Amino acid sequence: MKRRVLITVAALLPFLLQAQQRLTLEDCRQMAIDGNRELNQSAIEIQMATYDRGIARANYFPQISAKAAYLYNNHDINLIGDEASQLLQNGGTLIQGQLTGKMNELTQAIMSNPAAAQEFMASPMWQTMFGALSNMDVSGAINYIGSQIDEALHLDIHNVYMGVFSVTQPLFAGGKIIAANKIAALAEQLAKDKYDTKYQQVIVGIDQSYWQIVAIAAKKELAESYMGLLNKMVSDVNALVAEGVATESDLLSVKVKANEAAGMLLKATNGLALAKMLLCKEIGLPLDSEIMLADEGGEKVPVPEFMEVKTMDEIWEDRPEIKSLDIAAEIYANKVKVVRADMLPTIAATANYLVSNPNVNGGFRNEFGGRFSAGVMMNVPIFHGFEAAYKTRKAKAEAQLYRSKLEDAKEMVCLEVSKYTNERSEALESLLMAESNLESAEENLRTATIGFEEGIVDANTAMAAQTAWLKAHSEYIESGIALQMASVNLQKAQGNIKEL
Repeated sequence: MKRRVLITVAALLPFLLQAQQRLTLEDCRQMAIDGNRELNQSAIEIQMATYDRGIARANYFPQISAKAAYLYNNHDINLIGDEASQLLQNGGTLIQGQLTGKMNELTQAIMSNPAAAQEFMASPMWQTMFGALSNMDVSGAINYIGSQIDEALHLDIHNVYMGVFSVTQPLFAGGKIIAANKIAALAEQLAKDKYDTKYQQVIVGIDQSYWQIVAIAAKKELAESYMGLLNKMVSDVNALVAEGVATESDLLSVKVKANEAAGMLLKATNGLALAKMLLCKEIGLPLDSEIMLADEGGEKVPVPEFMEVKTMDEIWEDRPEIKSLDIAAEIYANKVKVVRADMLPTIAATANYLVSNPNVNGGFRNEFGGRFSAGVMMNVPIFHGFEAAYKTRKAKAEAQLYRSKLEDAKEMVCLEVSKYTNERSEALESLLMAESNLESAEENLRTATIGFEEGIVDANTAMAAQTAWLKAHSEYIESGIALQMASVNLQKAQGNIKEL
């Protein structure tokens, strides 16, 4: 029966191992980075900063625009009144009447004077001239000219079409465009440093969860081994009690220790399950996923690699928080230039082409016509209640504030590096001592176990050796994990954690 069970388990073992996902520390890091929403948001912020930089760069180029409009008016424009319009249209008739009247008065005056009448009647030239003047008709020509003038003074604007194509090129803006482009480039770098800061936080958090699981798994295996030792001792003491060599009190003491070991094992098992659920959440796996870490079950805790010594200048250069504050101070220094530019003149070249119907090219005409214009515009700010001056002072104060924050941050980084350097040294020393103690405890346990089995050593002495062995193993595991975490924290403090 047992053989069948072993055969069945051996047959199902590959499928069980396949269902349990094995993850390395690098796998956990990458999965956490891929699924972290805050990191994804920071990546989007980098894209937005890149777009802002493109927007700022666009101010170097001319602005080109085209506009069109249509306007309907229910009345046209009459530059003269109705009375003047009637005079223009009937001016020839009035002049003709006046001319005819004057000719009649002149004829009567000549005929009333006998001498003049006799001379007039005797002169064919005067008769021909008076006849021509009497028969001359000026009303039609003058009325036509008047009607043309009247029509020119009535402007038809019932349907108005307009279009303009304009080009504006900044020539001088007081340095604002250059400073704005520098600010946009710095803001893009600031977004990248923000991403790097969050990236380091994610890596450190994953490493902590990872090594916590390794520690709990090691303690679980330790509890299982400890419980195995105590269960064997319970069996041995039972046999000794039956032989009358040991007492019931000895048996109860061993059973109490065995129960404590069972409690330790249960606590480690539950803690391991919860720790793995937390890691699954952080790396984006379902909480009930079966995972196995690559460093679980090892006889020794892996020792971190040796880290190169870096100067504080190199550390400040690699720490994204320091770079962020440095960039922020530079951004506000450029904001001073932007605000100061508001107090300087701005100059721009402009060119326009206007198309309209009606147009006034060569008179008012109801047809499309265009004209081109070009020039230079200048805006000189004179007085705005000292607004620009106060803005400049504020920007200078903000730049000074961030420079002060930068110095404080550098001091904190120095303290942080010193702290984690000491912690790593202490953890390494503690690991070496724990390893030495573990060797002694294992030898002591081996000697005590042999002595107990041969009846030379009593149960209490054997249990004391087992307890010392358990403590030495626990200290070794804790020292190894403490060394790993101190190394991770020191890597972060030195700015060595880079994007994968």
